[in-house]
Amino acid sequence: MLEFLINPKIITLIIFILTYLGLIFFPKKRLVFAGAGAILIIIFGIINFSEIFSVIDWNILLMIFGTSGLVILFSESKMPAFLGEKLIEKAPNFQWAIVFLSLLSGFISAFLENVSTLLILAPVALSIAKKLKVSPVPLLITIAISSNLQGAATLIGDPTSIMLGSYANLNFLEFFFLNGKPGMFFAVEIGALASALIIYFLFRKEKQPIKTDEFTKVTDFFPTILILLMILSLICVSFIKEKPSLTNGLICLIFFVIGIIRDLIVKKDFSFNKILKNLNCETLALLFFIFIIIGAVVKVGIVSDIASILVSLGKGKIFLLYSIIVWGSVLASAFIDNIPYVATMLPVISSLTAKLGISPYLFYFGLLSGATLGGNITPIGASTNITALNILKKEGYTVSFKEFAKYSVPLTLAAVTSGYLFIWFVWS
Repeated sequence: MLEFLINPKIITLIIFILTYLGLIFFPKKRLVFAGAGAILIIIFGIINFSEIFSVIDWNILLMIFGTSGLVILFSESKMPAFLGEKLIEKAPNFQWAIVFLSLLSGFISAFLENVSTLLILAPVALSIAKKLKVSPVPLLITIAISSNLQGAATLIGDPTSIMLGSYANLNFLEFFFLNGKPGMFFAVEIGALASALIIYFLFRKEKQPIKTDEFTKVTDFFPTILILLMILSLICVSFIKEKPSLTNGLICLIFFVIGIIRDLIVKKDFSFNKILKNLNCETLALLFFIFIIIGAVVKVGIVSDIASILVSLGKGKIFLLYSIIVWGSVLASAFIDNIPYVATMLPVISSLTAKLGISPYLFYFGLLSGATLGGNITPIGASTNITALNILKKEGYTVSFKEFAKYSVPLTLAAVTSGYLFIWFVWS
């Protein structure tokens, strides 16, 4: 019995479960639970101090840090508010405004990191909520989910897309068309349209008119230029087969630094404290701790066990295997960070499809769809969701698991189901 209790896999599983239960049921103490879980992992020696650097995905943290910082400069230029107001001007009422903002969120996140997309549109959503004297909770949740839904549309929209592109040697254009067939982009966009219909239905009673008396004046176009150049750079490097693992993160960081230097020269009252205050360091710290916990889960073989079980249940039947990979990924990524999960499943799928003698792209795209979209179901399934809840927390709103699921479950199921069918009929 003692040997069972001191088994690293059992210890890791217990810490993992307790940590995630804390994240779910005590949203105000998320950082405390994640930090405690990471410390316990280190204390028990499951992850040594020498291994901490390797289990942290620094590329993703640098991408979030760099793009988030650039988005702060972008937001200060008033461009996001201007774009949001122009879009909302076309909306006849609050219901359509939510649909338009969700679609805009999805479009931006196809080219920008999802958290940054949320940070761009969150001020617009909060402003609308204050004008109409309604809760901003549903607005921010739908924007966050919409950004997650379309993150996998392009090679640079989501870390899991970057991983798949690297593993399968796909370039930016092959996410649109591959081997003469429509690729991942179209599967994601069909899911986005399906989720937009769900949003329209969920807010069918919100008919309050929105009147925009005057538009925000854009004060600086330089941050917009920097963001466009950053996106172009990320697209260009996607065609480079052999590049350092920190390439994307460094690109985002460099453009942020350029923005800071330019502001230091142009604006004499530039404040680093203002940047640090708005960088949402809590989110970065939370992800840092979660990476350590997930690193332990991967190291002791729990994620591998989950992947093996999902695949073995298929019994060689293509449609059954495909269904297990998609829906199993949805379930797993609702609670487990999708990055290590995808990293584990990619070689499993490669080996499996080689034995079956079939093209791997059906399962690759199914995995990406399920793992990326499944994170929307729970508040801690995606970093964008965590960020949205932190923003709402600062505004004085605490979101329960039940309230989050009210919007996340139908939107995710609509997007996954439509993408699931599209991928099967095109790639089977």
